Amino acid sequence: MALARRVRRALTVLVALALAGVGVYIAALVLNRNEAPIVEGCTAPLGNDKQSLATDQTANASLIAAIAVQRRLPPRAATIALATSMQESKLRNLSYGDSAGPDSRGLFQQRPSQGWGTEAQIMDPVYATNAFYDVLIKIEGYEGLPITDAAQKVQRSGFPRAYAQQEDTGRAFASALTGQSQAALTCTLRKPDSAGNPAAVKSQLTSAYGVMQATAAGKTVAVAANGAQGWSVAQWAVANAKQLAITKVDFAGHSWLRDGNKGWTESAAPDDVVTITVAETP
Repeated sequence: MALARRVRRALTVLVALALAGVGVYIAALVLNRNEAPIVEGCTAPLGNDKQSLATDQTANASLIAAIAVQRRLPPRAATIALATSMQESKLRNLSYGDSAGPDSRGLFQQRPSQGWGTEAQIMDPVYATNAFYDVLIKIEGYEGLPITDAAQKVQRSGFPRAYAQQEDTGRAFASALTGQSQAALTCTLRKPDSAGNPAAVKSQLTSAYGVMQATAAGKTVAVAANGAQGWSVAQWAVANAKQLAITKVDFAGHSWLRDGNKGWTESAAPDDVVTITVAETP
C-alpha cells in the first residue's frame, strides 16, 4: 500500500509539473503574440487577386525585369521572360537539367548543345536573361503573340502549351518590376540578421540596370530616377530586401518599411530620387 501511495504522489507531482509547463507555454504565447513566426514571401497584384513568389524567386524576377528596362524593351517582353523562367526553372538558377534536356542550365534552362553559350555563361543570370531577350526581339510581332506562343518560339520546348499556366504570375510581377504598377510589389520579411552594405546595393543595381546615377552616404543609396524607371528601381529594392538587408525604400510619395511588414504607405518622398536604406549592425 505504501508503494502505491508513493506512486500516486509521484504521478500527481508529474501531472502538476506538466500542467504548470503548459500554463507557462500558453502565457508565453499570449505575452509574445506579436512575435509570431513570419512566413517570408512577396506578392504582386493582378486585378483583385495577388500572385505570390518566394523571396529568392522574386529577386531573380527583379533582375529579369530590370534588364528589360535597361534594354528599353516593352513590359510585355518582361512578362514573357518571367513566365518562361517560372515554367522552366521556377525562377531559380538551376545547375542541372532533366531527362528532356540533360545539359539544360540556369534561369531559362538553356542548353549549350543548342548554341545558347557555355555552361558557365548560362549559369550567369545576366548573360542568360540577355540571351533570352536577344532571341525574343528577333521574333516579328512578338508583342502581339500570346505569351505561351512567344515563349515557345524562343525556347522550342517539348511542352509548348506549358508556359500558359505561368501567365498570371508573369504579368503581375512584370507590371510591378518594370514600374508600370506603382507601390504594388511588397515582401513580408523577418528582421535582418546582418548589416547591409550600400556598396553591394550599388553593385547589384549596376548589374541589373547598367550605369545609373547612384550615390551612397552612410546607410543609404540615392538613385536618380523618376516615373516608371523610378518605380522599377524602388520595387527592385523591395524584391532584393532580404539578400541585401534593405530596411526601407522611399520614392514618389510612398515608403516601404521592412519593420512591421505593412507594405507601402504614403510619405513625403520625392518624385525624382529613390532612396534605399540598409540595416545597421543588428
